Amino acid sequence: MQSQKSLLPFIEVNPTTAPIGTVILLHGLGADGNDFVPFVKELHLPANLPLRFVFPNAPTRPVTINNGYVMPAWYDILSMNIDQRADQTGLIESVHALNHLIENEIKLGTPADKIILAGFSQGAVVALTTALRHAERLAGVLVLSGYLPNAQELATDASSANRTTPIFMAHGTQDPVIPFNVGQAAFEVLKKAEFAISWHSYAMAHSVCEKEAQDIATWLKRIYLA
Repeated sequence: MQSQKSLLPFIEVNPTTAPIGTVILLHGLGADGNDFVPFVKELHLPANLPLRFVFPNAPTRPVTINNGYVMPAWYDILSMNIDQRADQTGLIESVHALNHLIENEIKLGTPADKIILAGFSQGAVVALTTALRHAERLAGVLVLSGYLPNAQELATDASSANRTTPIFMAHGTQDPVIPFNVGQAAFEVLKKAEFAISWHSYAMAHSVCEKEAQDIATWLKRIYLA
């Protein structure tokens, strides 16, 4: 659905009782909001953890490394070189769009400190970049098979509001799209900068797995039910 003209279109999955928090989860390159809807059931969340899930759709744009083919993308990918691949203009546009979604959830009654930003691959980059710069404390950040462009700069310029916000960073050891060591390098930068970040590795490619879902569910319980 699309609640306001200024908002990205999104799919929502609501619990049967009043939610105690919201997870905004951004898909990867070439996918759409439907991509992670089945993931909600895979989490097997208990009845006392009613969460609202919001799955926004990225705008379509030409993607340079795919010969300019137009597809859903949070930003253009300019190069296979991980340090040069993210189009900063597109990335910042997506950060602004995600901030609008956060504001919408707050208007609907969920405070910022009950909102988790999550994403897979490209979506993880946007979620993490947004969280590091967000002026209000968030509940947490889920970074699935992602990386962090300009990691050192972001770690230095990050808002103090989310210095202690839990960050769950996960990556497949056999990832051919975003190499394992690239994700791990971003983790090390944020760990050195003393963010509240945890690292989780799984024997998988550029995807999610059952064990990862179990670990995320445990993390969500710790955040909302502790």
